[in-house]
Amino acid sequence: MDELIRKLSRTMTKTIASWSLVEPGDRIMVALSGGKDSYTLFDLLWRAHARAPFTFELVGVHLDQAQPGYDGAPLRRWLEDFGKPFEIVRRDTYSKVVELVPDGKSYCGPCSRMRRGILYDVGERLGCNKIALGHHRDDAEETLLLNLFYAGKLQAMPAVYTTDDGRFRVIRPLIECAERDIAAHARAAGYPILPCNLCGSQDSLRRDRMTALLDELERDNPNVRAVMLNAMRNVQPSHLLDPAVRRDAQVEPAADVRRLPLVPDAG
Repeated sequence: MDELIRKLSRTMTKTIASWSLVEPGDRIMVALSGGKDSYTLFDLLWRAHARAPFTFELVGVHLDQAQPGYDGAPLRRWLEDFGKPFEIVRRDTYSKVVELVPDGKSYCGPCSRMRRGILYDVGERLGCNKIALGHHRDDAEETLLLNLFYAGKLQAMPAVYTTDDGRFRVIRPLIECAERDIAAHARAAGYPILPCNLCGSQDSLRRDRMTALLDELERDNPNVRAVMLNAMRNVQPSHLLDPAVRRDAQVEPAADVRRLPLVPDAG
């Protein structure tokens, strides 16, 4: 377990430093879903807090969405034992999502939007300037594939962005951490995982297909997920077909085109 913590902490710390995710005076709300990723994020950020050469604040926030069978008691007990600031907010988004979404369609979009709006309001009330999410490397890669195959765009997950209303910087300190490392750490740490009965009740979600695709590719290339992460760090704007990207990268219109000389027909 100690080696896993060190590995995850090193990767997270490198990401934080590379993208200036945590800065002096920050007050950061850590969104706690009750899943392995957000537990790990909250835990590791507090470990980093103890070693940091500057002052910043952290507060965990969990949103109870009133899903059927929800039992947040294990999470509350863990947070109380952990001994760091937290708040649990209850809002019945479940009924609204089920009402809005047609049968057979994914709940993820409307559920995510409602949850995000509530968390933004809570973050503002708590005086936070940043919101930390637990997305990891595999989330970013699956998002890249989803957008490539289903949305027709090259887009993954940034390490940091500003919300549309300008209220917060949203940060993803675990964005370069492997999911399997987080899962192994979570098992060793014994985090009380809360199931998502809303999304988990739906079959054949596209993200599951992307996970299965990566698993299949990994059988041929065990490092495929690490290679994909490097690809997202190593973008070549001159070799894409988006004129705006080329302009932003200040690429000359034909600078990357290797023109072959015309060769007359042999006959």
